[in-house]
Amino acid sequence: MKPPALKVLIVDDEAPARTRLRVLLGDIAAELPTVVVGEASNGVEALALMEGDSSVRPDVLLVDIRMPQMDGIELAQHLASFEQAPSVIFATAYDSYAVQAFELNAVDYLLKPVRTQRLLTALGKLPSRPPPAEMLRSLQPEGRTHLSCHERGRLLLIPVAEVLYLKADLKYVMARTREREYLLDESLTHLETEFAERFIRLHRSVLVAREAIAGFERNTAEEADTHWLALVRDLPERLPVSRRQWPLVKSYARQLST
Repeated sequence: MKPPALKVLIVDDEAPARTRLRVLLGDIAAELPTVVVGEASNGVEALALMEGDSSVRPDVLLVDIRMPQMDGIELAQHLASFEQAPSVIFATAYDSYAVQAFELNAVDYLLKPVRTQRLLTALGKLPSRPPPAEMLRSLQPEGRTHLSCHERGRLLLIPVAEVLYLKADLKYVMARTREREYLLDESLTHLETEFAERFIRLHRSVLVAREAIAGFERNTAEEADTHWLALVRDLPERLPVSRRQWPLVKSYARQLST
């Protein structure tokens, strides 16, 4: 029996590049049957397509690296959280230094312009899952543009720019935006490292966006283990500031006052 055709999702912000991949897939059809289940111009579109259409369940994504809104590295990080994650093959026009980074981490890639035989070779040795998230983070030191959570069987994307604070909650981290709360299956410590420029630690269990701090007030509650509370812009919450963190936070409070 002939094996089923490999289901492919093409993700590239340039239409000619997507067309070229379709043509190349047609050229190798006799050796490796494939079916293109969809196209997207960035990572956000790709995830929305996979979430919104049950027929779009690719075996593999051919993903450009540099794209607006969400690039290929970040897309792969979100895909890695899926229970049945598809494989990912990157297409890149990066220079030799970046290519060495992919090879060092055993991440499969296609160098643009993509060649027929190279595409056939890459599809013929697909990995079972996307590269591990830690490995992908090392290839994207500037951090993600979105956080993600699985809720009622759906993947929700949360723009990092909209997150006002992050709070550890048992085994999860709660991300708070102006509209609502989201539960993330992530470590507060990893989030602090990844987004060190955006968030400041107030407490062992709380990170707050620097621009979301509206001010500070003394904690007048009896037997309080924190002397200060941070006011959050556009929200009624007061976030605790630990004694250990107060010297650092106080220097930031001085910057706010000036």
